Amino acid sequence: MQFQNSNYLRVRAKRLIPGGAHTFSKGDDQFPELSPGFIVRGKGAKVWDPDGNEYIDWGMGLRSVILGHAFDPVLDTVKKHLEFGVNFTRPSLIEADVAELMIDLIPSAEMVKFAKNGSDVTTAAVKLARAYTGRDVVIRCLDHPFFSVDDWFIGDTVCNGGVPSATQELTKHFRYNDLNDLLAVIEKYKGKVACVIMEVSTTSRPVPGFLEGVRKITSQHGVLLIFDEIITGFRWSINGAQTLYGVTPDLSTFGKAIANGFSLGALVGKRDIMELGGLNHDKPRVFLLSTTNGGETHSLAAALETIQQLKNNNVTEHIWTIGHKLINGFNAITQEFNIHSYVRMEGEPCSPYQVFLNSEGNVDLSLRTLYLQEMIKYGVLIPYIAPSYSHGELEVEETLEASRKSMAVLQEAIEKRSTEGLLVGPPVKPVFRKFN
Repeated sequence: MQFQNSNYLRVRAKRLIPGGAHTFSKGDDQFPELSPGFIVRGKGAKVWDPDGNEYIDWGMGLRSVILGHAFDPVLDTVKKHLEFGVNFTRPSLIEADVAELMIDLIPSAEMVKFAKNGSDVTTAAVKLARAYTGRDVVIRCLDHPFFSVDDWFIGDTVCNGGVPSATQELTKHFRYNDLNDLLAVIEKYKGKVACVIMEVSTTSRPVPGFLEGVRKITSQHGVLLIFDEIITGFRWSINGAQTLYGVTPDLSTFGKAIANGFSLGALVGKRDIMELGGLNHDKPRVFLLSTTNGGETHSLAAALETIQQLKNNNVTEHIWTIGHKLINGFNAITQEFNIHSYVRMEGEPCSPYQVFLNSEGNVDLSLRTLYLQEMIKYGVLIPYIAPSYSHGELEVEETLEASRKSMAVLQEAIEKRSTEGLLVGPPVKPVFRKFN
């Protein structure tokens, strides 16, 4: 497998675009040196790079493509709406259609506001919470890696360059599955906390009573609870992870899988809160998500068809089944090679993740990079794992066979406690780091 065209395009892209990509997670520092620098097309669970190499894709557009690349029913619906135009001087009918569909599905949704990405809607949720409560402090879950590109969140990470210190001071954090920690932070800033924002579940499941406890604590202190369901929404359950765990927040945010890769985010919530961004009240106005492209029709058409496909084809059940098979098969292989304590697959089947550890039990990015390198060699792109409706038994079998071949190389690296001579180029790096 060669990457001649990719390598040429890398140089060109980095000259034109900071970092060579418009998303840090897609940057060269997140992939091995021997990897495709670009993807030129995708279909179903497959993608192709500029050199003609074909891959099974498990990343699926940063988890946004839940049905499959270029999924025909979605494309057909989008094409139909494109014939009528994409953006108008007044709202289009499809805005209300998709909003109504979401209200029917999501427990916390009494009103809906659309935008183009997850960052927009999480930031809008924070603004709305501050306006509703008259308070400034935001508490976010420290164990959930990303909420927004905006200052209220980025200022509370190591990548806080350009964020005023006054803004940084307004965001606090707590640990997942630790009600005492949350309560301590709320008590410390009593009367100042506008909201708690968190994912319902990610790499860790909520322990029994945790989410219910968060709901109780926030309600008792007049703090709004925001569930970021950008990833969990439609993947954990078509009704959101909040339905799966039976806890209803005040506001929720959705994105990624909502439109099968088309650009769309949604803020949903209780009517009395959401209406602050509307026209039918006598309170101070909240400038809530007033964007030129928030209601453009082709992304909403994609969402309309995607949600119908999710409902009609039991897609969530399918991706949980595929994930189960992948996890069980992968872990059987690592046990077969006697390296399960170093390499394994964990997490919810709808969104599994791989663990790579060194002999001290710490995360080993070199070992992870070596695995990515070897899997690419066998035609599998697996920077993370987002099962889709287009992934089937064949994709699982081929991925497990590639993993079995790759494990021989990982076993050698583990035995000699080094990837030297096996890994080409540097290991991948964390996205959130102070310096390059």
